[in-house]
Parts: sequence; C-alpha cells; structure tokens
Amino acid sequence: MHTPRGSRVSRRSMLAAGASLTAAAAFPTPLLAADSPAPVGRLPKFGVSTYSFWQFRQEPAPIADCIDKAAAMGFDGVEILEVQMGEASNAQLQQLKRQAFVNGLDLYGLSTHQGFVSPDPAVRQANIEKTLRSIDLAYRLGIPTMRVNTGRWGTSKDFDELMANRGIEPRLPGYTDDEGFAWVIEAFEKCLPAAEEKGVVLGLENHWGLGRTAEGVMRIVEAIDSPWLRVTLDTGNFLDDMYPQMERLAPDAVLVQAKTYYGGGKWYTLDVDYDRVASLLKKVGYIGYVSLEFEGQGDPASEVPKSLAMLRDAFAKA
Repeated sequence: MHTPRGSRVSRRSMLAAGASLTAAAAFPTPLLAADSPAPVGRLPKFGVSTYSFWQFRQEPAPIADCIDKAAAMGFDGVEILEVQMGEASNAQLQQLKRQAFVNGLDLYGLSTHQGFVSPDPAVRQANIEKTLRSIDLAYRLGIPTMRVNTGRWGTSKDFDELMANRGIEPRLPGYTDDEGFAWVIEAFEKCLPAAEEKGVVLGLENHWGLGRTAEGVMRIVEAIDSPWLRVTLDTGNFLDDMYPQMERLAPDAVLVQAKTYYGGGKWYTLDVDYDRVASLLKKVGYIGYVSLEFEGQGDPASEVPKSLAMLRDAFAKA
C-alpha cells in the first residue's frame, strides 16, 4: 500500500492500513495520530535484549537463560539477538516460545544483521535470502517486529576502527551513496512480501552505514513507503545531534532500543537523558516496547536491573 507524499499518515495509521477492511470493521484498532499524546496512564512496556547479558563476550549466553533472567528481573518481554541463538530446530524455537509464555513474557523483537551496501548483486541476494530466513524465524517464534540494517561499505578494517571514526567510513572507490541507497531500497522491497505474509514488521535501525543518520534511515523508509518497513530507534547510535535525530525517527518507530553504559562503554559512553527521551516519545504517542540494550562494562546481574529501574522512573515522570 502506498500513500501520496503530500498526505503521509502516521506510523500507527500505516500499521493499521495493513489489515483488511473487513478485519478493521470487526476489530477497530485504537491507534493514535502521530501528534496525539499517549492515553492517560498508558506507559510503554519494558523489555530487554538478550545482547544485554552477552555483549559478544566469550561464548553466547543461552537464550533460555536470558529469558529466565529477564523474568526474574521484572521485565515485560525479551528481544532476541539472532546471532546469539545460533542454529535452532523448530522444536527448540517452540520451547523458547513456551518458556517465555509461562514466565509471563512477550517475545517482541528479533534483532538481525544484514548488509545490502555492495555493488555485487550476488552479495545482496545472499543477504536478501538471509533476511527472508530471519523473517520466517520471527514468524515461528511469534515475534511481531524484526530489527534490520542497511549494511556498510565495508572499508573499515574492523568495528573498532569504525568506532574510532565515529561510525563514518569512506565509500568504496568508484561508487556513490546514491547507488548504495538504491541497492538497499531494492533489497528491502524484495523482502517486504514475506514480511507482510508472515506479519513481521521490519524496523530499520539507525545502525551505522547508510542508516547512521535519521536522514539516511528516513530516506529509505519514505522511498519504500510501506507499513511493513518502519523504524527501530536506537538511543545509543546517534553520536551527533542526538535528540533532534531521535525526534525525526520517533513518529515512525515500532521499537525503541534504549542503551545504558553503567561501568563505562566498550567503544564510547553516551550520557542519554532518558527524561528527555521519554518526553519526546510521549509527544508522538509511543506506547510500544522500550528494549534495554545494556552496553556497559559493569556486571549485567546488577546493572541491568538498575537500568530497568531508571527507565521505568523516566517514563513514569514523562
């Protein structure tokens, strides 16, 4: 479904437009306009990414253990980092779904990695197929939204070098950003039929590469103009003009990833004002999940609950 540029509707209205007219008549959805305040007393739900218990340190923390920890700490749900899961049979996936359910938790998000910024059609196709497999994985887990990325030019030696350069890297010689955006847009367009069929909203994250800025993210989202590709807003990935860029993405966010850095961050530490973040999200009527990504060097056993308490307090005051 496409919306004329001059009458672009809110994130929530576009999500509602994905349902059939019959279903909409039978089950009217109380979605908010982008400029409407959240209903009195309604707060976002608070979840935690399994990444918070691992952070790519040593062997991946088992997803089942992360679910148990999330339940014990008082979270409402869990976001799964796909690379942390490894290969899993359908029986294992359904066991994780059951485990979350009996612990009173939602499995609300799947965080994936893909890269479409390549002049090689075979590389882009391989990443499209990888993304399609991830969509199916989210569907089998009953997960309604999946974090996706643009990918990067790949001219940095490694992630440490990328971070040392504040997420900025040179283009491949002989190519332009316009070409890169065209590759990304074409790739996502090929993924959207599967996302719609399986009911998984793709959330494009401000996650380095061509999605390093809010402008870059929205260039892709607005070009595709589909309710099945929206935004995952990461509070820790804007190193410049943090709050104006968050405000640019907030109306289209289907998931907010909230970073904290207790104990000091590995690559950098941001002093994110979550009172301000909560206020700007409230302004656009956001009542979806706030997903904690603890990225500090402190002990997750103490710092993850501390992060949850801080986030709950900030959003309660907004």
